Amino acid sequence: MSNQPTYPLMPHATASWLVDNTALTFEQIAEFCGLHILEVQAMADDLAGQKYTGRDPIHSGELNQAEIDKGQANPDYKLKMQRAPISVSRTKGPRYTPVSKRQDKPDGIAWILRNHPEVSDAQIGKLIGTTRTTIAAIRDRSHWNIGNINPKDPVTLGLCSQRELDAMVAKAAKRAGIEDDGLADSRLGSDRDALIEELRAEREAQAKAASEAAQEAEAAAWLAARRAEGISDS
Repeated sequence: MSNQPTYPLMPHATASWLVDNTALTFEQIAEFCGLHILEVQAMADDLAGQKYTGRDPIHSGELNQAEIDKGQANPDYKLKMQRAPISVSRTKGPRYTPVSKRQDKPDGIAWILRNHPEVSDAQIGKLIGTTRTTIAAIRDRSHWNIGNINPKDPVTLGLCSQRELDAMVAKAAKRAGIEDDGLADSRLGSDRDALIEELRAEREAQAKAASEAAQEAEAAAWLAARRAEGISDS
C-alpha cells in the first residue's frame, strides 16, 4: 500500500475556496492541498500571479463540513481527505509547461545549476520539463541565447512549486551525502521574500496600467464631448 499523501484533484482551486470560505490556517490549507504555505498566503493577500476559481471540496466529497469544523476549532489539526480523487496517470515525458512560461525555463535551469549542483540533469529535466541537451548547453554556456539567460528561482517563475523544488533538492542531497549546512532556512526565507516582492510589484504594475488606461479613456471621452460641443455650437 502506498504511503504517498493524497491531495485534492485541483489543489490551487481548492486552496482558493478554503481561503475564501473557511477560517482554517494557511498551514492547514497548504498541508491539505500539498502546496507551499507561501502560495496560500499569496492567494489570501491577492498577490497570486494567477487567479483561481474556487473549487468546493465539500461538493467533490474530498472534505465534509465536520472535518472543516475540526480544523477551525484546532489550528494544529490536520485535515483528513474524506474521498480520494480519481487518479489520472500522466504519460511519460517532460512536464508540460504553458507556452507563456516556456521562455523562462532557461533562467530556472541556470538557477538550479548555480545553487544546487548536486541535482542531476534527469531531476532538473523532470522538474522543469526540459531536455538534457538544453541543460548541458546552459551548463557549458553554449546555449544559443546564453547572453540573455539570468538565473532565477523556478518557483518565482512559476515553473514548479516550492514543495517540489525542496523535495528534489533534499533527494539529491541525500544521494550525494550532503549534510544540512544550516543555511537552508535562510535561503528559503530569501526566496520567499523575493517571490512576495515580485508578486507585489506585479500587482502594482497591473494597478498602474489599469489606472493609466482609465485616465486615457476619461481623456478620450472628454475630448469627444468637447468636439461634440463644437459641432453643436457651429
